[in-house]
Amino acid sequence: MATREPGWVPAGAWLAPGYAEWAPPAALRGAVACLWASVVPDGADRTTLVLPDGCSDLVWEQGIGGSVAGPDTGPARSVTRAGTVIVGVRFRPSAGGTALGLPLSEIRDQRVALADLLPAAARRLPAALSPAEAAARAVDIAGLLIVGAAPDHAATRAALLLRDPAARTEDVAERVGLSDRQLRRRVHAAAGYGPKTLQRVLRFQRFVRMLDAAPARPPDLSIAAVQAGYADQAHLTRECSALSGLTPAALARVRRGA
Repeated sequence: MATREPGWVPAGAWLAPGYAEWAPPAALRGAVACLWASVVPDGADRTTLVLPDGCSDLVWEQGIGGSVAGPDTGPARSVTRAGTVIVGVRFRPSAGGTALGLPLSEIRDQRVALADLLPAAARRLPAALSPAEAAARAVDIAGLLIVGAAPDHAATRAALLLRDPAARTEDVAERVGLSDRQLRRRVHAAAGYGPKTLQRVLRFQRFVRMLDAAPARPPDLSIAAVQAGYADQAHLTRECSALSGLTPAALARVRRGA
């Protein structure tokens, strides 16, 4: 079988151990956050702490095939066998439900075989593909799903507005032309959970990005709490514990180690 490598991914990237992300093709950037790959070297299994990010993923795993990862509401520890290669297409918050054609809340906190949701797509992502071919096919499938979907523009705009930690959900509903009840229903379907939970997750991810951007040591947590949109450091600690299972300082050590 011929191997196709997406032209916008560095050559040979599928053989590099570790985890990496790349920007998607320009045509998909409205709905797709990134393409990613995880390569576990031979010798030892790898345990990864997966944090809620408001996203859903179309995933291919070597030897297993395709699956869909729903949005998470809490931390999940994933164990990947030595020698395994996984590639994925990550849908942005509010894009997964419309692209996959189901209320995303139905697969919240779940990993579901692609064959159970989209049998035709699953047949295009068999277990025996090369990683580069699987990535190319996953991007093709994501593109077809996006083109064939009717986007929920109100939910998409609401998700963008909810990135502001100070935004009030009733104000967001008014700005997108929905009642509070309609907003909850539409965001549940498009993003997998309600607007308040989505806002919590997006605020937490802002803090995680701050940790990842710290050059050597974690930032001052009292300052980081305010910059990320928390009321104070105690608020940050409560939310970090709920969404990662760790204190902010412990999460900072884990992120530096990763």
